[in-house]
Amino acid sequence: MRILCLGDVVGEEGVRFLEEGGRLRKLIAEKKADLTVVNGENSAEGNGISRDSAGRLLDAGADVITGGNHTWKQRDVYSLLDEGDALLRPANYPTDAPGLGYLIADVRGYRVLVMNVAGCVYMEPVAPPHETAARILKNERGRYDLAVCDLHAEATSEKLFFARYFDGKLAAVFGTHTHVQTADEQILPGGTGYITDLGMCGSMNGVLGVKTESVVHKFTVRTPVRFEHAVGNCRLHGALFSVDEKTGRCVGVERIAE
Repeated sequence: MRILCLGDVVGEEGVRFLEEGGRLRKLIAEKKADLTVVNGENSAEGNGISRDSAGRLLDAGADVITGGNHTWKQRDVYSLLDEGDALLRPANYPTDAPGLGYLIADVRGYRVLVMNVAGCVYMEPVAPPHETAARILKNERGRYDLAVCDLHAEATSEKLFFARYFDGKLAAVFGTHTHVQTADEQILPGGTGYITDLGMCGSMNGVLGVKTESVVHKFTVRTPVRFEHAVGNCRLHGALFSVDEKTGRCVGVERIAE
């Protein structure tokens, strides 16, 4: 089984880039991906994810959209989050928050558990991601054949700890949130495929997808400034995990940057 995962889609530029000329669908066909997971928590203009940006990402080829700390910024997406069909938010936020933190997808007759959790280090004070993930795996035991997780977190150490903790229990752990792709793709001893951060999909002309002048103002003047998304020079970043569906072990990880 081949699972394609793309990093944070940033704004209109990122969404349009995946749409243009069927770019994402062509990548899916080229990589022979059976399941495509896209982080969309920054895909709306003004940050967050909207009903429109979520729908466009699904139309572009995403099977599952994962979220992060900005997921709830656009209120029009709340009802879509509660449906839990394709759009996830971090599972370790309070249960009163709209949305669900995992789903089980039918992929070529196999049941794939897709989880989304957020980190705690330099992030909001949510429940420890490893405790939440362990509870989900326990509660869903027998209902899935293999499991993967988007860990939306800041600290490299927290992401690698999480992957090591679940080595052999998850087929893949892929980090999101920093918008910078890491070059540490690997298969851990127990068979878990891992990359610290997938990177981002959007404009490379600014700072992490934001216009340079906005970020310069923030770091130099320190007064509040509206972050606007950068435009042009778009790239997509992600990784392709090849998994032996019979054992649930990852057998290959390919970093993608186009």
